[in-house]
Formats: sequence, C-alpha cells, structure tokens
Amino acid sequence: MHMHQSAPPCFCTTVRKTARRLARTYDAALSGSGMNVTQLAVVRAVERHEGKPLSRIADDLAMDRTSLYRSLGLLRKRKWIVLHAGQDSRSSSAALSAAGRKALEAAAPAWNSQQAALLDRFGRQEWNFLASELRRLAECASHD
Repeated sequence: MHMHQSAPPCFCTTVRKTARRLARTYDAALSGSGMNVTQLAVVRAVERHEGKPLSRIADDLAMDRTSLYRSLGLLRKRKWIVLHAGQDSRSSSAALSAAGRKALEAAAPAWNSQQAALLDRFGRQEWNFLASELRRLAECASHD
C-alpha cells in the first residue's frame, strides 16, 4: 500500500504571509513617523548606496527596477531623496536630502522599539539562525 505524504506548505506563500504580517506590525509601529517600513527600507538602502547606480539599490533590496523606481518616485515627491540622472539609466543614482535624514531619524526610535520587542519574543539566537536560513533559502531560489 502506498502511503501518501502531504506536501509541505508552499515556500513562497508561507514567507509572503509572514512578510505581510511583519509589514503590518512595523507599519503600525511607524505610523506616527509618517513613513512605512517599505519606505524606510528604501531610504536606508539609498543612504547605504548614495551616488552608486540605482541597480545597486535594487539588488540590495531584491526589488525589480520597476518597483524600485515607483518607490523612489514617491520618496522624491516627499522630498526625502534626490535623484541624479547619469549619462545612461545604468548610472542614475539617488541621495538622501536633509528632509530624508530627518525622516529617517524620526522613524528610528519606533523601528528600534518594534525590532527589540520582536527580538525579545522570538529570541536573538533563533532570529540569527532563521535569518541565516532565509538567506540560504533565497540562494536556493536564485535563478541566476
């Protein structure tokens, strides 16, 4: 008789559901700062890669360029970043404005507090292990 094993949950669905819950939790914590967690991630990536090609930011965030450009456009409207056109699309770059630095500073306490609360509930060792395994999963999923 053939035993039928149930399939494990879909990797993609499981990680996305978790990501959506985490985003809602961080967004709620950040609501007073006027910045959501996606904007915060992009602003931080711009800060890390100031003056470097936008493709570097897209790679850093594992975002497709269309989504990144949409996010950057919104951040530019809020005057948090400045876009610098390069000689071609591959050499365009972004930098934080003074308002962007202020917005980042305003969001930091709420983000730090939410991060610390989750770390306390989940466990630092457990998080370090999970983060490492998620990086490994991302590598397994890479189709490069």
